[in-house]
Amino acid sequence: MLVFVGMECSGIIRRAFQSRGHIAYSCDLKPSEDGETKYHIQGDAFEACNELDPDLAIFHPDCTLLTVSGYHWCYRDPAEYPDTLCGPARLAAVERAASDFMKCVNAKAKRVAVENPIGIMSRLYRKPDQIFQPYEFGDDASKKTCLWLKDLPVLLRGRRFPGRLVEVKGKIVERWGNQTDSGRNVLGPSDTRKTERSRTYPGPALAMAEQWG
Repeated sequence: MLVFVGMECSGIIRRAFQSRGHIAYSCDLKPSEDGETKYHIQGDAFEACNELDPDLAIFHPDCTLLTVSGYHWCYRDPAEYPDTLCGPARLAAVERAASDFMKCVNAKAKRVAVENPIGIMSRLYRKPDQIFQPYEFGDDASKKTCLWLKDLPVLLRGRRFPGRLVEVKGKIVERWGNQTDSGRNVLGPSDTRKTERSRTYPGPALAMAEQWG
C-alpha cells in the first residue's frame, strides 16, 4: 500500500509500515527526527496528502487547543490573564484547530485514521471509534489515545504490559514507565516536552502496520 502519516516527524509509524513492505511517507512542518529525507516530506500535510492520494492516511493533528482541560480559557477575560491566550482570541484559535482536525477526517485517501488524546472533538464532531492505551500493545507507558476511523477496523489489542503496583490514597493501582507513582507524567517542563509526549509508541504503530496493512 501507499501509506501517508501526516503531522508526524518521529518516523515511528512510517518505519513500522516500511518494515511490512509498504511504501510509507511521513510529513510534518519539521524535519524528520531520524534524518530521513526521501520518505519524509517537510511541508503542509494536506497538500502532500492530496498530491500522493494514498491508500491509507494516518493523521496526528495538534491537540494543544483541543483538550478538555484548556477549553475554559475561551471564556476567561483577557484583561485578567494578559500573558495567556484566552477569551475570543483563544476561541478563534480553537475553531481553527477544530477545522484542521476535520480536514484530516475528510482527507483525500481511501482509508483514514485520525489520532488525538481525549478532547473536545468528541463533542464537536463525534465520539472516537476506539480508545486505547500503549500498555495494551506491550509498551511500558500510559497515554489514553483516541482513533477516529474511516473504512478501517479498530485495532485488536496485543500483549498487555503490566504496570508496577503502587499504593495511592490507600488503594493499589498500576503505574507505567512514563508516570510517577501519583500518576503524573515524568517529563518536566521543557522545550521538547510537547514533542516527547505526542509520539506514538512502537506497539500501537506495529499493530497499525500489521492489521491495517
